[in-house]
This record gives sequence, C-alpha cells and structure tokens, in this order.
Amino acid sequence: MKEIHEKAREMMKGYCRVCKVCDGRACVGEVPGMGGLGTAASFKNNVAALAKVKLNMRLLHDAVSPNPGTTVLGYDLDFPVMAAPIGGVSFNMGGGISEEEYADAVVGGSKAAGLIAGVGDGVPPFIHEAAYAAVEKSDGHGIPFIKPWEGDEMDEKFEKARATGCKVFGMDVDAAGLITLRQMGRPVSPKAPEELSKIIEKIHGWGAKFVLKGIMTPDEAQLAVEVGADAIVVSNHGGRVLDHAPGSAEVLPSIAGAVSGKIDILADGGIRDGVDVLKMLALGADAVMIGRPVSVAAVGGLQEGVEKYFATLKGQLIQAMVLTGSHTVKDINAHVLFSV
Repeated sequence: MKEIHEKAREMMKGYCRVCKVCDGRACVGEVPGMGGLGTAASFKNNVAALAKVKLNMRLLHDAVSPNPGTTVLGYDLDFPVMAAPIGGVSFNMGGGISEEEYADAVVGGSKAAGLIAGVGDGVPPFIHEAAYAAVEKSDGHGIPFIKPWEGDEMDEKFEKARATGCKVFGMDVDAAGLITLRQMGRPVSPKAPEELSKIIEKIHGWGAKFVLKGIMTPDEAQLAVEVGADAIVVSNHGGRVLDHAPGSAEVLPSIAGAVSGKIDILADGGIRDGVDVLKMLALGADAVMIGRPVSVAAVGGLQEGVEKYFATLKGQLIQAMVLTGSHTVKDINAHVLFSV
C-alpha cells in the first residue's frame, strides 16, 4: 500500500496530496478536486466523529476466527464494505488514468475482493459511459448511482443503467448541492417524496432494488422507508455539498434507532481502515461505503491497488473483531462501544 500511495501522490498532484491522515485539512475548499466544500468542516467532521468513538477491548472469549461475511441488498459480501460511487477522474483526481481504467479498477477490484462497487455519474457523458461499461463487463455486478437531475436526463440514465444487467440502482440525492454540476450548466435538485415513490415503483417493476444516498436525519430515513427504498446511505457526500454538516457517525445512531430492521442501512464518511468499519457497524450500519481511499488505491495501483486496499481493510476488520469478541458481523453492536 505504501508503494500504491506514493504512485497515487505523483499522479494526483494538484488534486489530492494523499496525506498520511486523510482528514480534509490539507485540501480545504478544493472542489473540484478531492477536498471538502468551503471550510471543509463537513469533511473534517466525518473523520473527527469516528475518531471520538472508542471501543471496549475484550479477550476472554473464543472469537478466534471471526466471520466478517454478510448479506446486504441481496448481495453476499466477504465483509460489509462497498466502494462508494465516485467519478470525474480528469477534474477530481488529476487525470493520471482514464475514466475507463478507473471504473474497471474499482468495479473489477471490488468483485475480486468479494464485494460490490457503486459507480458514479456526472455531466460529461464519458463518466457514466465508463461506469456502466465496467458494470456490464462484470456481468451486472455493480450499483449505478444516478444523480437527481432535472428533466428527462434522470430517466434516460436509469434506462442506460438498466442495460448493464445490474440488480440494484441508487440515487445520490446528496449531490443536489454539487457546485461542479451547476458550473457545467446541468443542475440537479432535491426530490419530493411523491417523485421518489414513482421512481422506486418503476425500479421495483424491473425486479430491482433501490438505494437512496444522502440521508442525514431520522425523519428523512423514515421517509425513505415510506417511499419504498430498499436501503439508505447515511452520507453528507464526503463534505462536498454542505459546509458545517455533522459527521455521518454522529447522526447514524439516531437514524438506526428510527429505521433499523425496516431498511438496509449503509453509511460513509471518514472511513479509513477496518477499525472504522467496525465502529460504523457498532453505531448501527449494516455495511459501509468507502470513497477517497478506494479512489487513491485505484489511481495508484489500478485493480491490483483496489484489491490490496480491500485485503488490508478486511484483515484490520477481522483483527478488530477478535479484539472486541465479535464472532460475526451481527455481534458488532453497541456492546463493543466504550462509554463513560
């Protein structure tokens, strides 16, 4: 991973510094790029919120060889992680590799690791075209996320995504504030529950499932249940759309308290290693999505880089499960969290 990070640092120069601690401090306001919007408070809050979470270390048990496998959205995952949907290599990551190489690395690397990747969307057609091509190459093993476009573009993107053979579709409603899209003359907007309900009904009519990304409050989590979503992603879009939002880990427990058992709960934001994965699961997530670290691994090492990152992550998660007495993912709950 050190070699992969060094290569990525060279190739992403001017867009991402590939810091040893990826906490948003060195890339404040760098959007486009890999930074956080404005003061980067939301990006920083994601990392800080997870850092505040402490774990109970337990070693008087027989959880010697934990099983990190789980099932989310109908997918059997080797461990509870997915790649977050990110695109725009040329204007966010420096263009050291092509959009096609990036999408293939993330989708192929995820599949090889026994996981699944979300794939991104954007204004230039090559972003979704490369993403959908990668999913199709993987026999539909990927989750296309379509942004909440205004007008006919959203329906057109869903139809194109359907042609990949995917079984799950997503919408990152948290992209509604992306300044890059308005700068390119292609605005996105929030979606009313009535509109979402119709979209989800159509997706279910295709025999597929639907993920709503960008949920940060219990009331909107409940709305996601009511409109028929199969999963939510607790996310502030990596701190790239609204400055001064709380970290995902701060709001996750209240959201889980409102809808756990009614809908699959994913979460992203500030997750860097396997211990962070365990923390998010203990706070109420069924699985997590990871963005920037996967992007760095893809740029620095293509599919091999993504596979190595996920292998490292899995090893860290298993170690953390051993040290908290967690036999399976279902054992990772509030019991492992330290509180005064």
